[in-house]
Amino acid sequence: MLKKLGSGFLFVLGYLLSPLCWWNDLIFNLPIAYFFGWLGEKISPELFLPCAILGYWLSNLVGILLMQFVAVDFFQDGAKKGNLKKNLLTGLASSTVYTIAILGLLKLNILDTASLFAVIK
Repeated sequence: MLKKLGSGFLFVLGYLLSPLCWWNDLIFNLPIAYFFGWLGEKISPELFLPCAILGYWLSNLVGILLMQFVAVDFFQDGAKKGNLKKNLLTGLASSTVYTIAILGLLKLNILDTASLFAVIK
């Protein structure tokens, strides 16, 4: 019972970090990305944006992978583990495509984050 509760918690955490949750970016992923950008900016001011993108991408990737691993463990009851390499590549590909889509929306000025970053800084 305790294992299933822990798995459920990890699945919900993965969902909240993944791109499947439509409202998660403002509450989870952007603050994580901003933190990565802030750390990069401490090294060099030019590293803010690349590090923020890296943090955003990693938070989505961790969310997808958490959901995949917990779901495989829960539904297959640990009897048969999935192909780790395939799961990693699937998570990597889907997170990368999602991050590129968000960057495209930002570059085309469809998403405007200027006011968000003005409030945070």
